[in-house]
Amino acid sequence: MSRRHGLVAGAVVLSIVLTGCADVAASETGTPATTPTPSAGGTTTSPPASTPTPSAKPTVKPTVKPTPKPKNPHNAQYYALKVEQKLEKLGYPVGDADGKITVRARQALCAWRETQGLPISRKGLTLDDAYSVINATAKPTPTRADGIYVNKTCQILYQIVGKQYKRIVWISTGASGYDTPNRTGKVWRKWAGAHESSLYDDAYMYDSIYFLKDRPGIALHGSRVNSLIKPYPASHRCVRVLRPEIHHIFDETPIGTTVSVYGKFVWS
Repeated sequence: MSRRHGLVAGAVVLSIVLTGCADVAASETGTPATTPTPSAGGTTTSPPASTPTPSAKPTVKPTVKPTPKPKNPHNAQYYALKVEQKLEKLGYPVGDADGKITVRARQALCAWRETQGLPISRKGLTLDDAYSVINATAKPTPTRADGIYVNKTCQILYQIVGKQYKRIVWISTGASGYDTPNRTGKVWRKWAGAHESSLYDDAYMYDSIYFLKDRPGIALHGSRVNSLIKPYPASHRCVRVLRPEIHHIFDETPIGTTVSVYGKFVWS
């Protein structure tokens, strides 16, 4: 009996030791004990291992840079020579086509703006002017009747014949105190060649075309030297016109032709 009791006590001690090892192992791994689940066929299956859910990363929107507007790398002066050459080709006098927008070139630009229906001014070359001139294929068609038109703002004369600009010429109207009146008249007298003014000694008029019957009469005429045709008002009421252009205008202008003077010269 004592031997059997000893065997039973030893089995109990061994069972306690084995259970204790299992508990220690479970606590060290941190994994809870799981009892397998029998399947329908009598076999046991273990539950599927849980898959950790990845944390979602915030979506970063790329920074969109605005597309820069294209910039013209050239200023108006870059096109000056081409503009002058084109104006000369179209019949607008610029003087020396050297890429310098002089006061004479500004007269031509002033005339260009007027014939294009743009605001009339003697300001310098702009990019809009450059594109307009360079892209032009022909001289504009006049919207006015045939005749002669004197623009005091630009100090330019237009001769329109057959509904076309026959000539665009530099002129010089009356200086301060001798202003050429803004009026429309008709050619009533022509005096070919040279004659001396009845008012001013040693003042010669060439190929005079009288169009206003004021006292004294007001005429278009050439001067002894072209240097007297300034790019600003400088005459004594008459309209000075470059030679030999005045000679051609004289020959092509019959009595009764309309001559209109308009505009205002403002020093700038």
